[in-house]
Amino acid sequence: MSVSEEIAAAAARLVVEEGMEYAAAKRKAGRDHGRRAELPSNEEVEDAVREHIQLFCADTQPAELRALREVALLWMQRLAAFRPHLAGAAWRGTATRHSAVLIDLYCDDAKAAEIALVNAGEPYDSGAVDRPGREPLNVLSVATPSRALGEPVTVHLSLHDHDDLRGALKPDARGRSWRGDLAALQRLLAEGA
Repeated sequence: MSVSEEIAAAAARLVVEEGMEYAAAKRKAGRDHGRRAELPSNEEVEDAVREHIQLFCADTQPAELRALREVALLWMQRLAAFRPHLAGAAWRGTATRHSAVLIDLYCDDAKAAEIALVNAGEPYDSGAVDRPGREPLNVLSVATPSRALGEPVTVHLSLHDHDDLRGALKPDARGRSWRGDLAALQRLLAEGA
C-alpha cells in the first residue's frame, strides 16, 4: 500500500467515525503519517470511505444516509427561495450518523437567509470559512432533530452569491456532481438511494 493510500484509509476512518470533512481528515491523517506532500485527492478519499463503510458499517449506513437526506429534504423545502443544493457526504452517498448535512444556498442577499431563520424562530450559530484568495464564506449552523436517528443532526447552510451557482455544478474528475438541487435529492430518495 502506498503512503497516499495509507493516508486515504486513515482519512476515511476519520470521515466515517468522527464526521470530519475530507480536507481536515486528509490533513490530520497526513500529519499522523508525518507527510504533507503526498495527500490523496478527494476522489481517493471517497473511494476509501466507501471501502470503510462496506467493511464496518454496511448494515447501518444506508438507513443513516436516508435519515440525513430526509433532514436535508426538509431544510431544502423550507429554504427553497434560496436555491438550495445538497453537498458533501449526504449528497455523495457516504454519510453516516456522524456526518453533518451540508446545504449550499445561492442568495441574491445573504442576509435574507439569516432573516428567514430569525422569522421562523429557528436558533442558529453564525460562522465563516476561510477561502484562499476569496472572501470568507458565511455559514449558518442549525441543530435539527432526526426521529430516525434518535438524535439531533447538524445542518450547515453555506451562503453563496447567486452567481456562484454556475460554477457549483461542475462535475468531479469522474463526471459526478459535487451537489444536487431539491429535485435531484427527491429523485435519490424516490429511488431508495
